[in-house]
Amino acid sequence: MEEWKKYYQELEDLELFLEMAREGEDQASLKEVDAGSKALLRSVKELELKGLLSDPEDPKNAILTIHPGAGGTESQDWAQMLMRMFLRWAERHKFKANTLDILPGDEAGIKSATIEIKGPYAYGFLKSEVGVHRLVRVSPFDSNGRRHTSFASIFVLPEIEDDVAIEIDPNDLRIDTYRASGAGGQHVNRTDSAVRITHIPTEIVVTCQSERSQHKNKANAMKILMARLYQKRLEEEKAKRQELEDSKTEIGWGNQIRSYVFHPYSLVKDHRTNHETGDIQRVMDGEIDDFIYAYLLKAPELKKS
Repeated sequence: MEEWKKYYQELEDLELFLEMAREGEDQASLKEVDAGSKALLRSVKELELKGLLSDPEDPKNAILTIHPGAGGTESQDWAQMLMRMFLRWAERHKFKANTLDILPGDEAGIKSATIEIKGPYAYGFLKSEVGVHRLVRVSPFDSNGRRHTSFASIFVLPEIEDDVAIEIDPNDLRIDTYRASGAGGQHVNRTDSAVRITHIPTEIVVTCQSERSQHKNKANAMKILMARLYQKRLEEEKAKRQELEDSKTEIGWGNQIRSYVFHPYSLVKDHRTNHETGDIQRVMDGEIDDFIYAYLLKAPELKKS
């Protein structure tokens, strides 16, 4: 309500400013009103979005994982493009993004990445991105200039706070260390700093190799494991396991939630909501709020179906 009152006051101030600018035929002031009204509209839209986020986990930070589908370099490059898109989205919202784990591709792109995104309602917004994302373009890796279709999957977990009671018996953990892989040269870690943690009772496996310090990698891996175990507990409590598993579909044809077409025309279309735009560059630069908004509006209907 405090935010609503603040924005309502801003609206009244803008209306008064507009009236004064019109009377004085002040073009500079009219431009200020125009800019202020656009900023107010964005703020109100964000407030409306938060109103659609009612699950207890929605306000939390998010842990986002990206995996390419079959197709080698093509899909790995697409996975990296999606990673950039989400990092740009986080930057636009002034969220803090931290790469917890990344495995580079053989020639280009990435084989996997896990990103921690910290900000109000990060999980609530990004849960709309869970699923398979499809790319259609003329491949920069094809010397014959042929059109290729690539897939990558996105999965999102809510990050849990330190005060949430998730007890882990150290005897239930198998911790392996190994040498981190990288692009070569000075970036290759010469010690066994990468960490893999297996939670034996649930068979959950997490890895982290983004830091040079084994201690930091272990701490980040434990953070991911805690989030995974918390999510598992939520699934059991709310009987949502099947819903979650349904989102982990095969990374390929027929399962995509959204298509990004670069050629022969420009189009991004969400197949769940039918929301679309022809400005594909804006989307790849992280402007995906309209897709998130459309999904959240339709989410209750999608859950029923």
